Amino acid sequence: MVNKPVMPAVKWVGGKRKLLDAIISLVPTYISSYCEPFLGGGAVLFTLQPHNIIINDLNKELVNIYAVVRDDVDDLILDLKKHKNTPEYFYSVRDWDRNKSLYQNLSPVQRASRIIYLNKTCYNGLFRVNSFGEFNTPFGHYKNPNIVNESVLRAVHIYFQSSNVSLSCQDYTMVLDNLPKNTFVYLDPPYDPVSNTANFTWYNKGGFGKGEQIRLKEYCDHLTCRNIKFLLSNSSTEFIRKLYVDYHITTVQTKRSVNSVGSKRGDIDEVLIRNYD
Repeated sequence: MVNKPVMPAVKWVGGKRKLLDAIISLVPTYISSYCEPFLGGGAVLFTLQPHNIIINDLNKELVNIYAVVRDDVDDLILDLKKHKNTPEYFYSVRDWDRNKSLYQNLSPVQRASRIIYLNKTCYNGLFRVNSFGEFNTPFGHYKNPNIVNESVLRAVHIYFQSSNVSLSCQDYTMVLDNLPKNTFVYLDPPYDPVSNTANFTWYNKGGFGKGEQIRLKEYCDHLTCRNIKFLLSNSSTEFIRKLYVDYHITTVQTKRSVNSVGSKRGDIDEVLIRNYD
């Protein structure tokens, strides 16, 4: 049984809501523990709602949101209610991370509230930072953004409180190196770009290029050698297909929702790669 109000609390680039049916159909029936080292919005996690959870993301602001939702949801909801949907207020809050002394003095609740607010009101919900690690997505001009989605926040809080949760912010390899037996791993890394203008890996200060894709594949090989099942999502590029040629590859179609040109937001092929039948 799952709690239906449990769903992503933030919109995240590369979110898996549109691919959930295809992904869930390939998940093993029995999972003793579940690991997602590139958590993002967590759509797959919140659909499956396993009890033993090992979750991680390299984005410290995102991980802070999950920690605050788990531990301080009442204070978070109160703080979210303070925010205003105006461009002047948006840019003042967005610029908090330009003032390092101010930003370092924010409480975890204030930081989580800021990112959720920016996520709900910025253009297309795109979390993007510049080379200095500063949030730089513009105001979205939405009439009635759902800044305080209280029912979802409380549902996620209850789910986390009733589960055995390991939450971390570190390189995914450190997570994969220490998995218990019979863990199922869902991997949703930043995708290999399908073109030079389709690279949305800048959700952290840094990137995830082809060298990182190769490194991840080598860790998938390690998982296979340890008899740990994994399912991986990525774009259906020639590079990715060749890289994982020895694994089971399922092609699925979804819609590209993030592009500066509206006409290019259309159907696109992605792949689901796994090391089990």
